[in-house]
Amino acid sequence: MKFFITGGLGYIGSHTSVLLLNQGHEIVILDNLSNSCKSTANDIKKITGKSFDFYNGDLNNRKLLDKIFKKFKPDFVIHFAGLKSVSDSFFYEEKYHINNVVGSSILFEVMNDNNIINIIFSSSATVYGETKSFPISESSTISPTNPYGQNKVDIENILNDFHSNNGWNVVILRYFNPTGAHPSSLIGERMSGRTNNLMPNICKSLTSTKNKFYIYGNNFDTHDGTGVRDYIHVIDLANGHLCAFNYLLHNKHKFTILNLGTGIGYSVLDMIKAFEKVSMKKIKYTIIEKRDGDVAKSYADPTLAMSLISWTPIYDLEDMCRDTWNRFNFEMSLNQL
Repeated sequence: MKFFITGGLGYIGSHTSVLLLNQGHEIVILDNLSNSCKSTANDIKKITGKSFDFYNGDLNNRKLLDKIFKKFKPDFVIHFAGLKSVSDSFFYEEKYHINNVVGSSILFEVMNDNNIINIIFSSSATVYGETKSFPISESSTISPTNPYGQNKVDIENILNDFHSNNGWNVVILRYFNPTGAHPSSLIGERMSGRTNNLMPNICKSLTSTKNKFYIYGNNFDTHDGTGVRDYIHVIDLANGHLCAFNYLLHNKHKFTILNLGTGIGYSVLDMIKAFEKVSMKKIKYTIIEKRDGDVAKSYADPTLAMSLISWTPIYDLEDMCRDTWNRFNFEMSLNQL
């Protein structure tokens, strides 16, 4: 099969690309490199021993999308591309809407023009907002507390329209909190530069006194007062896309929404303890005010994905911490060359 992958050099996209290539599929990647590196394309090729075409471009470039579709004629689209910082989405709300929602709309229109009707979309658990009942199922109330989450809701609704009006085959995957890295450490979450994600900031705090680790709030309604999240290894998450693909192959004209999470909630303090065990280092932290848009807890009910697409996460918390720490040290060694 042929796959067109938007944001395929990003964190989750790169790991999914590896799995697809290793299974013998053909891929083409489009990425504007706003949150990724061109060198990741070479890293994917090193891991798999396979080649593929890469285009440095944006979803708002309708002509480029049309050119790629006419040349490559993909069977499936996996749509990862998008700005993804919850906190930044408050400050750059219009930018987020144009990049995420308008860009996705253009992608879908060009897909439809080229009779490409199979898509797996990278959504987020942020669509649920401040949920009152746990674990969170796909039928839980949709009530995002930030513009980024609203972007995802808007895109899901647009996809529902294309399914209803044009017979598209759609799987929407609502991710919880991806972490970890490929065991080679060649690809993984970007550790350099500014990030709002928990694990990179833990790693940075262990290697430099300039990088302090902050816990944003300790008065949430959780077992220790710090925010609780469902952390899932990125390879498990990537494998969810392959399971979704296999499901769509045998189930036509479907519009399916699935949670991808482990079903286990860990607090920030839980994560610190697990990371201290793996790194054998003490993590010093400072507690400050919580951030706008942060919810107290968020963890999945993944039973629908497990039963419907035969997906099961296999990596545990120690695996996530270990692979993240190895990836961080690998990236540090490259930066010091």
